Amino acid sequence: MEHTKHCFTVMGGPASIQIYFDTHRSSKVIALAESEARRLEAKYSRYQSNSFLSKINDSAGKKKGIHVDEETAGLLNYAQIAWEQSEGLFDITSGVLRKAWDFKSNQLPDQSQLNKLLKNVGWHKLKWQAPTLFLPSGMELDFGGIVKEYAADALVAILRNQGVEYGMVEMAGDIGIIGPHPDGAPWEIGVRDPRNPENAIAVIDAIEGGVASSGNYERYMMVKGKRYCHILNPKTGWPVSGVGGVSLHASSCVVAGTAATIAMLLGKKAGEKWLKDGDFQYLFLAE
Repeated sequence: MEHTKHCFTVMGGPASIQIYFDTHRSSKVIALAESEARRLEAKYSRYQSNSFLSKINDSAGKKKGIHVDEETAGLLNYAQIAWEQSEGLFDITSGVLRKAWDFKSNQLPDQSQLNKLLKNVGWHKLKWQAPTLFLPSGMELDFGGIVKEYAADALVAILRNQGVEYGMVEMAGDIGIIGPHPDGAPWEIGVRDPRNPENAIAVIDAIEGGVASSGNYERYMMVKGKRYCHILNPKTGWPVSGVGGVSLHASSCVVAGTAATIAMLLGKKAGEKWLKDGDFQYLFLAE
């Protein structure tokens, strides 16, 4: 059994697979996992015009709606639960707000532009009755807040099915874990310092489940000394404030990622209470 680490790029960011496994089978098993990541990218990317997500968005306004497969139905059901449990703050229809926000411009959008886009935001405005989804005209879905984490979990499942007992999958900071190191030691996962993202401010030890982070340091702009990040409140159209980042360990990567984003959107006081009530292991970082 040897330790193998494979790095690649997918879903617009860096990814890696680490496993301790049979020397002769490692490359084949890793190739299967990478293939799964690329399948999910091709299926759910909003940047690819032939992706299934693009077909979903192209169906907006059509009376017949669109029929979705079982995998997509599972993601939609999950998105609905996340929307309900966050009281509408985690909303996969909010991607249209990016049309108003150009974080390279260092210019704030007009409120009138946001108000116009907000008319097309709100999970409650669409009709989802499996297996058919009806999107009103002007609305669209964006799985960006789910699919990387979902992919990390999917890769973990494939590796486990191939017999891997010790390993870790990382999708641009979102992590799925397959047991500890062979000697029983946990995986040490660094948490970025929002003020200095190249450095770790803390370490999370984990031997199973998933770890994910949400923060204001990935995409942002400074305007008159104030930071505006890419995490947008779907009710107001404006970025979250007061929280630098949230990192947490949960039963799966997709749950960890969703919970971290919801906590960011709730803000420090309400976000911490929500995480405590959910019995999560977390690290809350001030802005």
